[in-house]
Amino acid sequence: MPTDADLIQIATTALSDAYTRAGIGSGLRPGQWMACHPGCHQCCIGVFPITTLDAARLNHALTAADPAVAQRIQNRAAAARTRLTPGFPGDPATGILFTEEHHEEAFEDFANDEPCPVLDPATGTCDLYAARPIPCRTFGPPMPNEDEGLAVCELCFVNAPETEVSRCAVDIHFLDIESAAVSEHEAITHTHGLTLIAFAL
Repeated sequence: MPTDADLIQIATTALSDAYTRAGIGSGLRPGQWMACHPGCHQCCIGVFPITTLDAARLNHALTAADPAVAQRIQNRAAAARTRLTPGFPGDPATGILFTEEHHEEAFEDFANDEPCPVLDPATGTCDLYAARPIPCRTFGPPMPNEDEGLAVCELCFVNAPETEVSRCAVDIHFLDIESAAVSEHEAITHTHGLTLIAFAL
């Protein structure tokens, strides 16, 4: 079965390939369609579900982080949980999302302005970047979605023709590996469900 290390390596390769293609052709520099750079953190505003494997990776990195950095992250996470608990679309005691049928619909308008607790507000960078969840890694380049379209960060591919967006789409076969790795992790740890970063930490 694939390990988390396998997943991260394969996902990184797939995303790096998409980033490289985001500049090839029409005389563009590699990556010219992508706006991503340290300090650009629009994708760090608003909550999103993460898996138990994402949560475990973040917690492992948190325990290995510089104590002062770890304390700042924990303080921000605690403050975020206080803000997020009212109206939480799940069980706020466990942090598990979508425990009732109406929760998925409620999540669409939930905490869209909430900053990630791992975001350093002074630098606009991620304090646990190497351990970031899969959704963080995949935000930006063109990602196939369930509507058979391509989801792209609004700051990227500005004025790009559709052919360029399609040409730079991420190969999402690594998501099958993610599913297998998450299932294996949940079977071993007896954990399940989706949560938010603030509740994972």
